[in-house]
Amino acid sequence: MISRPSNSAREGILHRYRDRLPVTDATPMFYLGEGETPLVLSRRLAERVGCERLYFKLEMCNPTGSFKDRGMVVAVAKAVEEGAKAVLCASTGNTSASAAAYAAHCGLDAFVLVPRGNIARGKLAQAVAHGARVLAIQGNFDAALEIAREISGRHPVAMVNSINPNRIQGQKTAAFEIVDALGDAPDLLFIPVGNAGNITAYWRGFVEYYQAEIAARKPRMMGWQAAGAAPIVRGEPVENPETVASAIRIGNPAGWKGALAASNESGGAIDAVTDDEIMAAYHLLAQEEGIFAEPASAACVAGLLKAGPSLELAEKTVVCIITGHGLKDPETALADQAEMTEVPAELDAVERAMALT
Repeated sequence: MISRPSNSAREGILHRYRDRLPVTDATPMFYLGEGETPLVLSRRLAERVGCERLYFKLEMCNPTGSFKDRGMVVAVAKAVEEGAKAVLCASTGNTSASAAAYAAHCGLDAFVLVPRGNIARGKLAQAVAHGARVLAIQGNFDAALEIAREISGRHPVAMVNSINPNRIQGQKTAAFEIVDALGDAPDLLFIPVGNAGNITAYWRGFVEYYQAEIAARKPRMMGWQAAGAAPIVRGEPVENPETVASAIRIGNPAGWKGALAASNESGGAIDAVTDDEIMAAYHLLAQEEGIFAEPASAACVAGLLKAGPSLELAEKTVVCIITGHGLKDPETALADQAEMTEVPAELDAVERAMALT
């Protein structure tokens, strides 16, 4: 017998999933708008891959524009509960934006370490706007993460990267929402893989709902890395990862073991797509589905387009996780677009330019 939680008023995941999170009577309960993100049915891409039902989970609709807010609300709430006065993270962008926002909401200082020159300006702007102290490390994300680990071990600063177990606890609630919305788990879930905490979290959520008999099945977890930053696919760290998808430009993921467990236990896989494949999916999402996602989000759609023909999807339900908004990285959207067409402020000139005459 499958039973589901009733839909509550929008009050945030700390309230809605309290009994499935590490929440105590001492945990501050607050809400910035995270969770209950839309699950949108595909209008055109489903036909391309021969899928009966294809949905996009729009995690870009979280308050800072990415999935990071789900885990951050739990991580910061627990940090406040434990008496922290500051939070720290290493980030390629989205984590820094989220940490800075939730720290600001709770009156905490925020410190973020970012790889110099390798963070999209839209994400950097968010961290700066929320008052975070941003330090540009002369190295990649992996170097920044290692320094952040050492600092948090030496000083009373709460580290809020996905190595913080509270982050994974919060992020698993997206799996709960998918089941709540569909009535069961999908057959397959396609998700980008960078530091690999998110695929770990989704799998945990699906397993928990299955064990509670809220879901009757568990999905195959299909994780996708960028070819230039695919350590899990290669089986070894990548010293200098390179990809247009900056959010997954990570050479030694902290969640490596969890990601492998999720793919292996679910009968899924972790594979890679090229930057060309990512950008093709990026444009298809925007122009055929009306979904403006950041390049990292398009990696899982690229994976679906690549692997779909071999997966026999005709009677399957598939969900792609759109992890971040395209406005995080406007430079990419504009990089290969023609300049605007300038016309005189005259009716006939505008009509000609629109090919109406």
